Amino acid sequence: MTIAVVTGAGGALGRAIALRLAADGHSLALTDVAAEPLARTVEEVRAAGAKATGTVADLRDAGAIDAFFAAAREELGPVGVLVNNAAIYPTTPFLDVELAEYDEVHAVNQRGYWRCAQLAARQMAGTGEGAIVNIASITMHGGWERLASYVATKGAAVSLTRALARELGPLGIRVNAVSPGAFPTAAEEIHEDPAAYSAQVIERQSLKRRGTAAELAAVVSFLTGPDSSFVTGQTVEVNGGWVMT
Repeated sequence: MTIAVVTGAGGALGRAIALRLAADGHSLALTDVAAEPLARTVEEVRAAGAKATGTVADLRDAGAIDAFFAAAREELGPVGVLVNNAAIYPTTPFLDVELAEYDEVHAVNQRGYWRCAQLAARQMAGTGEGAIVNIASITMHGGWERLASYVATKGAAVSLTRALARELGPLGIRVNAVSPGAFPTAAEEIHEDPAAYSAQVIERQSLKRRGTAAELAAVVSFLTGPDSSFVTGQTVEVNGGWVMT
């Protein structure tokens, strides 16, 4: 199988995606800004029997991204799958957002996606095939208070997906997006009352339970695997029927 890159691999969703891609037979090149969570994911992937490398990298640093992709190719081979998952989401009222915070969110969530996709696609182009999945968010549909910068980047992820699908298709590279709903991860700690928030999520969903990271990873697996060989430029909603498009 090919080499799969997962960014933000130290978080719950990134870890689940990495483990699923390992089960699919891929070798993994993983990165995260946090060393300890990344190391745990690498250890779990290796324990599952897959080859994996872990590199601490800040997606705000273009040089770090470049070095990561160069090392992945040297250690494992050309990248065949990219999952752009890393993101940051500071919660600040729009009227109080400083330009530095706005720039930081876009550096990670938008420019980071763009640069990772470019570097991965350059390697994929040499093989004539590849799959890129950009992780978007349910928030782009209805907006979200105190998250204007984050929401803007997630809408941009879908637009980027469509543009790249159009341009990279002739090279045999498929580009799709996954838009998760609200999954029970550490990200929910931003809410003052996580239990109440969880209840609100279930109330809004058609499926009256919380989704799991493994269920999201299964969709990523489909979009990076042979069963979706004629699917590109699409955004798959994984939200229990909260938003229907």
